[in-house]
Amino acid sequence: MRTAEHRPAPPLPPPPVTAPGPARDRRRRRLAEQTRAYAFLAGGLLCFALFSWYPAIRAVVIAFQTYTPGSPPEWAGTANFTRVLHDPEFAAAWRNTFTFTGLALLIGFAVPFVLALVLNELRHARAFFRVVVYLPVMIPPVVSALLWKWFYDPGTGLANQALRLLHLPTSNWSNGADTALLSLVVVATWATMGGTVLIYLAALQSIPGELYEAAELDGAGLFQRIRHVTIPQTRFVILMLMLLQIIATMQVFTEPFVITGGGPENATVTVLYLIYKYAFLYNDFGGACALSVLLLLLLGLFSAVYLRLTRTDGEDA
Repeated sequence: MRTAEHRPAPPLPPPPVTAPGPARDRRRRRLAEQTRAYAFLAGGLLCFALFSWYPAIRAVVIAFQTYTPGSPPEWAGTANFTRVLHDPEFAAAWRNTFTFTGLALLIGFAVPFVLALVLNELRHARAFFRVVVYLPVMIPPVVSALLWKWFYDPGTGLANQALRLLHLPTSNWSNGADTALLSLVVVATWATMGGTVLIYLAALQSIPGELYEAAELDGAGLFQRIRHVTIPQTRFVILMLMLLQIIATMQVFTEPFVITGGGPENATVTVLYLIYKYAFLYNDFGGACALSVLLLLLLGLFSAVYLRLTRTDGEDA
C-alpha cells in the first residue's frame, strides 16, 4: 500500500503594505506647518523682547533709580518724577508738544485726505503722481530735515529768495519764536504724508461706484458726495490714522533736533527732545526715564479712551 507523498506547505504571502491613512497625512502636514509657524513667531517674539519690551521695562525701573552709566544704580523712589515736574522746561515742552500735535492735525491730517481725493479722480499720469507724493517718505528723515533747514535759512534759503523775487516780505521761518513750530509742522507733514495718502487712496478705491452713481442721481454735488458717501465709507481708516498720527506727533524729535535745536527761546522743545537733553546733555537717565514713563502713561490713557469711544460709536451706528 503506497503512502501519500509528503509535500511542503506553500509559502505564506507577504503581509500587505498599508499606506498611511489620509488622516495621518493631514496631521503630519498640520504639525509641520505649525512647527514652522511657531519657529517664525518665536524669532519675532525674541526680537520684540530684546529690542522693545526689555528696554521699556528697564526704563520703568530706571525711572525710580538714580542711574549713571558706569556706576551701580541706587533706589530713588519718586524723586526723579518730582525733579522733572518742577523743571521750568517741563511745562514748555508739553505745551509745544500739544501745540505741534494740534497743528499737525489741522494741516497734516486734512492735506493727505484732499490729495488722495485728487489722485483718485485723475485719469492720466496717476502712477507718476503717486510716486511724486510718496517720494518724500523714501528720503531719510535727517536728510529731509537738513534740506528744510537750508530751505528756511533767513539769508540764503530758497523760501526767502522766492519771496524777495516776488517782492514780498520775508520771514525768519524756523529762526523765529512765533513761526518756528509751524515751520516744523510743515516739514513733518511733507515728510510723512506720502504713506497716509496711499492708505487713503486704497480706501477710496474700495468704495463701490454704485454709491456715487446713486448720489449723483439724487442730485448730490461734489461736497455732498464726499460728506455722505466718501467720509462714511472711509470712517474706520480715518479714525485709525488719526490715532496713529496723534501718537506719532506727540513723539516728534527729528525736526526740532536737526532744524532748530529746541530754539529759539525753547519754542520748539518737545517732550522727546527734553528726554534727549536729560539723558545725553544732563547725564540724568533717571529723569529721562521718568519723562518717558509720563509720556507712555499719557499716550496709553489717550489710546484706551479713544478706542473705547470709537468702538462705542461704531456699535451705536
